[in-house]
Amino acid sequence: MIIGFQGEPGAYSQEAAFSYFGKECETKGFALSEQVVEALIHKEIDQAILPVENSIVGNVNVNIDLLYQLPIKAVGEVYHNIHHHLLALDAAKIEDIKEVYSHPIALAQCRDFLNKHSMRPVSDYDTAGSAKLLKERGALNQAAIGSKLCARAYGLKVLHHQIQKVHHNITRFFILCRNKEFKDLSKGITNHGKTSIAFRAHHHPGALLDCLEIFKKFSINLTKLESRPVVENPFEYIFYADLQLPLNHPKTKECLEELNLDAHHVKILGTYHEAKKPNAF
Repeated sequence: MIIGFQGEPGAYSQEAAFSYFGKECETKGFALSEQVVEALIHKEIDQAILPVENSIVGNVNVNIDLLYQLPIKAVGEVYHNIHHHLLALDAAKIEDIKEVYSHPIALAQCRDFLNKHSMRPVSDYDTAGSAKLLKERGALNQAAIGSKLCARAYGLKVLHHQIQKVHHNITRFFILCRNKEFKDLSKGITNHGKTSIAFRAHHHPGALLDCLEIFKKFSINLTKLESRPVVENPFEYIFYADLQLPLNHPKTKECLEELNLDAHHVKILGTYHEAKKPNAF
């Protein structure tokens, strides 16, 4: 199997892929999430892994939207600890580092460390990509923020470990498949499963409450409920919900049948085994 991810080799998404599929799995990186999904749909890769939520910054909206709009489904989830390390060339010294390159979110999460050491943050398109470019430039007064896998991928050393301010930094990833393969891949998900859906409530007072009452009626716990704007219809919203039951559970099926009467555009985004959240360290 070839697993597609967004980013360069050494990206946190690649780390998460190894965590879920095993370190021997074959991976292929793409510059954009849209390219990952396009490759999946056109069978250039077998499955994909994309981040959908971070414990600090919240949803990765572009990937949630792709899941809603395109013929793909989630068949797995994995939580992955994000550890930001300061990476540099072997001969570099921490007191000589003047500029640090990485993705804007990684830089923001490491702002206190950078300020303390008078290092100037420089935004780049990707954490692993910034490490790759650092290696190519060969600058001893520059560093990058990335993972240990990233350091190994580009022959860099970890100049300082764990430089983020909030150490309990966890990203949730979805494992994605094509719609046509979803039925077979989801057959074995019978216990400790979750189901992700999207729906739009009707426009009348209490419409959303009516939908939520259905989940209560069937004793289905929601582990997440978020809204996203509908781009083509300004000031209309899609609600995304995670149900703490697998799709093939009788209560889930009955619940969704009734939800279709009180909402419209109900879409199943995926069903998967509920992943265990990792500790901070």
